[in-house]
Order: sequence, then C-alpha cells, then structure tokens
Amino acid sequence: MIITTTNNLEGKKIESYLGIVVGEAVMGANIFKDIFATIRDIVGGRSGAYEDELTKARKIGFMELEQEARSIGANAVIGVDIDYEVVGKGGSMLMVSISGTAVRYSDS
Repeated sequence: MIITTTNNLEGKKIESYLGIVVGEAVMGANIFKDIFATIRDIVGGRSGAYEDELTKARKIGFMELEQEARSIGANAVIGVDIDYEVVGKGGSMLMVSISGTAVRYSDS
C-alpha cells in the first residue's frame, strides 16, 4: 500500500476517493522511564525511553491506518498528517494520531 503526505500519486490515476481513515495509538510512559528522562533532560541528553515510545506509537498508528484503508478497498492513502500529543494526568501518556484520505488508484 502506498502511504504519502502528497495529495496525488505521480504516474497513477486516482479512480475513487473512499474517505478519511485514521490510525491512533496512546502509549503510557512508566514511572522509571519518566525518572530517567528527567535526569537526561537535566544533563542535556536525549530521552531514549520517550523516543522508543514515540516510535512504537507511530508504527501502531500506521498499521491501524493501513488496516482501515484496506478494509474499505483502498490501495493507497494520500494527504497523510501525523499529530503527536501529550495526554493524561500530568502528561503521562503519548498519543499519535495519523489521518489521510483512502483512495483506489490504477497505473496510467
């Protein structure tokens, strides 16, 4: 499946627009990761724990997006937008929301 941020598919003819599809993931950050992230932030390092959680959440979001698109007969998703949010009490959770337009295309 083609997944792109562009609004068209070069060299392809979009036959039908099937609607908006979304993939979302909310990941909790545990207390030990929070403590180590805070220590790293103080000394100016990168927070590998949070980076890992963001990567995991993004991958889940893309998998859900693709599954939803396939379920309605799409073979591509265009105009993809990725949003990251911190949610929950005290920003204890990371959320990734990925949306786009499911389309059916043919080679032209």
